Amino acid sequence: MKNALILSLLFLNCMYVSYGQETTITGSVIDEVGVVLPGTDIIIKGTTKGTLTDFDGNFTLDAPADAILVVSSLGYATKEVPVNGQTSIKITLVMAAEQLLETIVVGSRRQGRTKLDTPVPVDVINISEAAINMPQQDISQMLTAAAPSFTAFTSGGGDLSSFVSQPSLRGLASSQMLVLVNGKRRHSSAILAGNQTGTPGPGVDMRFIPSVGVDRIEILRDGASAQYGSDAIAGVINMVMKKGTGEFKGSLTAGAYTNKPGYEDSELTADERSLNRSFDGWDGQNFQFDGNYGIAFENDGYFNASVMLAQAERTVRPSVLSLERAPLYDESYLTNNRTETNGTPIITNPELIAAQASGDAGLISSLQTVQGLMSARDIEQIDVASYSGLPAKTNMSLAFNMETPLTETSDFYAFGDIGYQYSDAYSCFYRRSAQADRSSYDLYPNGFRPQIYNDQYNISLATGITGMIGDYDFDLSNTFGTNWAKYGMFNTWNASIGSGSPTDMNLGTHSFLQNTINLDASHFYEDILSGLNVAFGGELRFENYIIRAGQEESYTAGDAGVITATEDNQALVGPDGFPLEDLFGSPYVDEFGNPLSLEYAGVSQELVKNYALNCQCFRGYAPENEGNNWRSVMAAYVDMELDLTSNFLVSGALRVENYSDFGNVLTGKFAGRYKIGENFSFRGSFSSGFRAPSLQELNYSHSYTFFVDLVPFDGTLYPNNSSASRALGVSALTEERSRNYSLGFTTKIGKVDITVDAYKIDIFDRIFETGEFDASSSPALEPVIGSGLATFRINGGDISTQGIEAVVNYNTNLGAGKLGLVLAGTFRENKFEGVNLPDLNTNLTDAELEENYVSRSLIGQFETGTPSSKIIGTLNYSIGKFSAMLRGTRFGSVQTRDNNLRTLVPEGTLGYADQFFTPEFTTDIGLTYKFTDALSLTVGGNNIFNEYPEILRYELRSFNLYSQYQQGSAGAYYFGRLTITL
Repeated sequence: MKNALILSLLFLNCMYVSYGQETTITGSVIDEVGVVLPGTDIIIKGTTKGTLTDFDGNFTLDAPADAILVVSSLGYATKEVPVNGQTSIKITLVMAAEQLLETIVVGSRRQGRTKLDTPVPVDVINISEAAINMPQQDISQMLTAAAPSFTAFTSGGGDLSSFVSQPSLRGLASSQMLVLVNGKRRHSSAILAGNQTGTPGPGVDMRFIPSVGVDRIEILRDGASAQYGSDAIAGVINMVMKKGTGEFKGSLTAGAYTNKPGYEDSELTADERSLNRSFDGWDGQNFQFDGNYGIAFENDGYFNASVMLAQAERTVRPSVLSLERAPLYDESYLTNNRTETNGTPIITNPELIAAQASGDAGLISSLQTVQGLMSARDIEQIDVASYSGLPAKTNMSLAFNMETPLTETSDFYAFGDIGYQYSDAYSCFYRRSAQADRSSYDLYPNGFRPQIYNDQYNISLATGITGMIGDYDFDLSNTFGTNWAKYGMFNTWNASIGSGSPTDMNLGTHSFLQNTINLDASHFYEDILSGLNVAFGGELRFENYIIRAGQEESYTAGDAGVITATEDNQALVGPDGFPLEDLFGSPYVDEFGNPLSLEYAGVSQELVKNYALNCQCFRGYAPENEGNNWRSVMAAYVDMELDLTSNFLVSGALRVENYSDFGNVLTGKFAGRYKIGENFSFRGSFSSGFRAPSLQELNYSHSYTFFVDLVPFDGTLYPNNSSASRALGVSALTEERSRNYSLGFTTKIGKVDITVDAYKIDIFDRIFETGEFDASSSPALEPVIGSGLATFRINGGDISTQGIEAVVNYNTNLGAGKLGLVLAGTFRENKFEGVNLPDLNTNLTDAELEENYVSRSLIGQFETGTPSSKIIGTLNYSIGKFSAMLRGTRFGSVQTRDNNLRTLVPEGTLGYADQFFTPEFTTDIGLTYKFTDALSLTVGGNNIFNEYPEILRYELRSFNLYSQYQQGSAGAYYFGRLTITL
């Protein structure tokens, strides 16, 4: 008996030890008809440790023998599976329509909500599953392809706008959308870039976050300033990072654009059709490596890391204007009639001199024409055209996400990324030799195309502690982020300095820093009606924006065109004894035709040649542009969700914020959802919003060159605290305020789930930029700006946007495979409600002032310059080792509004060159075959049928050939991708 007892105790102890130790479990996950389920989450219950099934639905996991596995997959009911000492497990999941979307983080602070249960619309994009078949590689372009309400605009030419892909939600500015990572505020770019809504502003550059490290993205399509703070007028985007461990996933993608635009049936003239063409076919070649791996800690914590390395060449879509419209040379160049400042002749056409010496009359005649000299120098018009297109880029980024237990009731977490980007863009008009004020025969005998480049460094780090204090969940965190951007220009010069000017210049640097401290707490009271969730917290944020000047030659005015007297009463004559001439060949003479003279030696000066100042194309940032500006923001909020019954939910939020430079603001939100049966819900919300002008908008200033009918003009954007703004009477910027209304329904019909939401957003005192003011329109500006032009940022007017958004999802088994269909669309109307016209010191009429204060083209860009509708249909199918994605996107029509009265072609009448662009349709495809458990190949393309937008009308064809605001002008893109899973 004693021996039996001892044996029993030994057996039980062995059982206990074996169940307490970890064992390696292998298994597979299928659905009820035997289809494998790749990408299924398998988590050890009560821990954060887990893994994902591979392409064949298989998994391997180290777990205690007595563990419980929590198994979940999109579209299937979550299942708990006891291990019970097993080392091999086969798990079957049952499809459940109510599980078609994961539990969301944004839009509801109550845990356990799905998008169909929330009182506001939320989209969930499963990036980790969808990425393998998508042609797009960075997050902003992935979202553009998948979510109709989201767009990301990359300029094909526009100085700083070429360096950032500006995101937009519901047709509003990027600064009116809040971006979160793991629920924490993301810092914006230091670059104040143009966007599709027409007014430059700051935006979050999503390119620095490796898409391979993102599990899913949640898009809250509703005003959320009261919940998440300023900037959330249009909504919130939250990127949820991966937590998986024990598996390496890497991919290598290569692709290029076909660059085969068709001009045969276009609106180009016959002459332009012969000139416009692509450069040797394929361009924009790009390569990208992505890698992700996670490590599990013994204490059930994890560390997940991702890396992205990418390089892309430029795409070039030239707009080749006719010789008559954009001649490379002028008469003075062709006939060697240009002179230096002191009157010395400049030989610009040595070929003509050689021909004259040979006595070849035909050659002499030819070389005195633009086409003849270009032919002699083997130059075609396309070689000296302006090049629109995507910039060349080199990107590197490293990101991580980790969590580890601290105590039994608290965890430490951290996530962040560090990245670098180099961009090199064709963002400038070609400087033709005919432009005597900015050309140099010594440096660039046939003109030049300046190129702007940018180095960016980006760092983000969030750390925090989550846990329980009494009955309350808490989250204490600190989130730091900074973006640093250095600008440069090469293939350029400062004409006012002369041929000694550098041709590669440092233009200056910008940096933006943001540090945010958050404390959040929440508790769910089960015994108050059908449940009450209470959340509250506070935030302290610091922001810093710095502009540093570039090198002196990039912004200074040289003396290459100035004559300083070396003797008293020095006559302004050249070595040939004739009067000196200006750039246009006009002599410096008095009313009697006698040369002018300079009275005092060493003192008297005359600007003989008015050479262009500063670095050509983009003036460097000067000391007067420098700044180092700080702001602090304190906020507190309370957010409640009450289930009055199991079918009736109401929620409300209040937030108070204090800005060190704007004072206090209170915003609120109320929302509700009512369920009728199990498959239908009504939902709606009302909220107020607030957005303080960013530090970039408040403090940015710069001088620039713009072109009207190829004629250059130099202007300056002045900050609102400048002497120029005070002279004109422009007041300081104030905050933008908003009201947001939303009403919709959700329903499930079998395996189909549908959401439809209507919304209206009113924004008051929206920030715009004025048109150009000069001394003739405002004499008060003359002492400040002289002969230049001045623009300002203003709270220009009130705007509204309203629309309907609909999403239909269908998932089913088709044969031995799995089929998913998504049809989503947005239909929107933007409206400029009216200008907020102040009293300014001008001699303009009210009508003239209103037209210049917020220009016709700017209003048009907001109202009709982006598609009013966007419909996306996506089909996903997987069977065995094969999976496929087919997507069609319809972009609605757009219309541009011209800002200048001009002679229209071919009518010959005076008017605005407005243009309507018909809807466009593009098709994307991705096909994947898995050769082994470790290796798969994907091929496909974006816009595979090479659909280009319509060509701009004759009057507007200058820098760009195509409209940029539908599918862009890159054309068809094809790619191949190898994916490795280990």
